[in-house]
Amino acid sequence: MPEVNFNGPDGRLEGRYHPSNRPQAPLALLLHPHPQHGGTMNNKIIYKLYQTFTKRGFSTLRFNFRGVGRSQGQFDNGQGELSDAASALDWMQTQNPNTRSCWIAGFSFGAWVAMQLMMRRPEIDGFISIAPPASQHDFSFLAPCPASGMIIHGDKDEVVPQSSVDKLAQKLQKQKNIKIDYRIVEGSDHFFIHHLDPLNEQVEGYLDKMLNKAA
Repeated sequence: MPEVNFNGPDGRLEGRYHPSNRPQAPLALLLHPHPQHGGTMNNKIIYKLYQTFTKRGFSTLRFNFRGVGRSQGQFDNGQGELSDAASALDWMQTQNPNTRSCWIAGFSFGAWVAMQLMMRRPEIDGFISIAPPASQHDFSFLAPCPASGMIIHGDKDEVVPQSSVDKLAQKLQKQKNIKIDYRIVEGSDHFFIHHLDPLNEQVEGYLDKMLNKAA
């Protein structure tokens, strides 16, 4: 789990990177929750995603947005963080010039940033969006959504009502050639406290299914 530092648009960004030993391995970029509410790359959900993708042969990067940990800069309400994520993907592609596939995953605020990055980077061909803040941010930019993916949410989420995520998932599911696997973790709050295991099982099952299809 080597520490890495790479140049972002507002200074150096701190990350943890696990390179795959497979030639042409796919990439996975993981984006953490809200920096002003304690979100870091060491969030339990992000760390588990890091392990999950790494075990499946991905070259995997999680990093701290600007102003978090040892990453330079200041919080920028999502715009700067989107630029940070783009820089992170650029850095990964420089390390892996022969890669053919790229996935992105994010939790809460990180899911919102991840979906925006996906709209700007056509090489992203899969996503996992955990507790996307559909009641707090406008997701109408997903028109059309450029890739299929998974959305997963807790039905006891006290931060983002399930109804708002239901609407987002239904809107995306209606789009041509896009398949959205929408899952609900029963009894879970926004942070999946006491529900990390069922969350991880859903994510791992989806990822395995998609990777088997691609094989």
